[in-house]
Amino acid sequence: MKPASWPCPLPGSGIAPEYALIFDRARASRLLIVPALFDEGNRMRRLTVEVMRRLDAVGIDSFLPDLPGCNESLQPLDEQTPAVWNEAMRSAAMHFGATHVLGIRGGCLFTPGSLPRWHYAPVKGASILRQMMRARVLASREAGRDEKSDELATMARSGGIELAGYPFSADIYRALETTEPAAGATIIAQEAIGGAGLWLRAEPGENPAQADALASIIAKDLAP
Repeated sequence: MKPASWPCPLPGSGIAPEYALIFDRARASRLLIVPALFDEGNRMRRLTVEVMRRLDAVGIDSFLPDLPGCNESLQPLDEQTPAVWNEAMRSAAMHFGATHVLGIRGGCLFTPGSLPRWHYAPVKGASILRQMMRARVLASREAGRDEKSDELATMARSGGIELAGYPFSADIYRALETTEPAAGATIIAQEAIGGAGLWLRAEPGENPAQADALASIIAKDLAP
């Protein structure tokens, strides 16, 4: 396992380096992983890396790139759109020579359609926004402020909003409301992994049994 960078296209023109965590031994099977988004990405980071370790042990290379504006990226989140993220993941797949793609939760919205894909517990963009909106309303209530989800959503569509510390422009908020995972992927439901999804926890966590199960499904499908 090692960190790497890859040339991510900027909106309009130009490129910027983005971070990726990789297991690369130049093997035939090369899996691009599009991570979960926002707080879910933080909660599931350990699981994702542990899946990569297990795949490495059975001869599968894997690559976990940052989406622009997320994790270690220096790009502003409020300048991103689903179209930008789709192009970024297509570029990452080409750069790393990916043969297959795994999307995790919100990452399933941005898996390149040109490659065989798995979607683990896929979720619509609107569902992600609703969860983050509920968290803001609850936090406001605890702080003695009365905020309503429908009023906040109207504000977000016209002028943007901050949710869980993430600044959403009006453009990305409106676009995410209508973004859904594309058809054609093999769905991996949480029931196939066992237990409750780690994205439901209040804090980042890990579950070795779930990492074993998810890696096993991928490895079995990639077996010659």
